[in-house]
Amino acid sequence: MDGKRMVPTASLPAVGYALGAGIATGVGGLLVLLFRKTHARALSAMLGFSAGIMIYVSFIELFPEAEAILRNTHGEQRGKILAILSFFFGIVFIALIDELVPEPGGTSASGKRRSAGSHASGKLYKTGIFTAIAVTIHNFPEGIAAFISGVRDPLFGLSITLAIAIHNIPEGISIAMPVYYATGNRAKAFWLSLLSGFSEPAGAVLAMLILGPLINDTLFGMVLAAVAGVMIYISMDELLPTAREYGEHYLSLLGFVLGMGVMAVGVLLLFHG
Repeated sequence: MDGKRMVPTASLPAVGYALGAGIATGVGGLLVLLFRKTHARALSAMLGFSAGIMIYVSFIELFPEAEAILRNTHGEQRGKILAILSFFFGIVFIALIDELVPEPGGTSASGKRRSAGSHASGKLYKTGIFTAIAVTIHNFPEGIAAFISGVRDPLFGLSITLAIAIHNIPEGISIAMPVYYATGNRAKAFWLSLLSGFSEPAGAVLAMLILGPLINDTLFGMVLAAVAGVMIYISMDELLPTAREYGEHYLSLLGFVLGMGVMAVGVLLLFHG
């Protein structure tokens, strides 16, 4: 009986944790707006940087965590199969969206040719939108995780929130940067990154009000694996090819390695420091 009374009291700070972590995505978007001009070489490196972030997060954090959760729940063999199937479901899901969603100012991905400038900016804008979709989906279960950890142990929840917030800043950069470079609209770039971050407190609120009893390890693990698949597809199909279009090969590669390095150092400092 006491437990029922304690949950609402502990829930509000836990939702606040998720809100703070989500706002960090907007902070990343704000950093992009410090750029005064759109340099193609800088854009190439930043797109590679974004791809490095997403691929590192997918293969080093999301998929291993999903696989571990599903193996613990369903056993070694069935857990691995579920994780792999969920991963490829994420790829197929975002590939279908990619085919159906038209690029701004033109036809769908399989449509007719447009002028070179229009095509370049349209593709870049679409890259930003797809990155925002991936980060929004990714942030939702992170908000649930921040909420659950905050309710169970506020101090542990705070450390988890700090980790997620630092992790979210480069994700905000990866959203705002292609949108800003494609449109020149600072407000649109910032608000899109911030709104993507708000899926984090939305996940926490839904966990508190509705989803709590429905969320189980199987669903959580499958969602994490599917999000990893979504991020890999966007990195390979949108971010890296676009990065090479805007600059020399070595710039996109340098940005790619730097993006993975930034995420790796952040994780090591926060969880093993």
